[in-house]
Amino acid sequence: MERVTLRIPRQQVASVEQLVETGEYPNRSEAIRSAVRSLVDERRTEVDA
Repeated sequence: MERVTLRIPRQQVASVEQLVETGEYPNRSEAIRSAVRSLVDERRTEVDA
């Protein structure tokens, strides 16, 4: 796995932290990986349509 550094607004970090705190994701990294997977899948679906 590769490490990627990114900068996002504090409010978005807080939103991700809330998802972790409520147990939806085990940690921030997994929440962000899930978001990236969703984006890639969505774009792939748009291209295939």
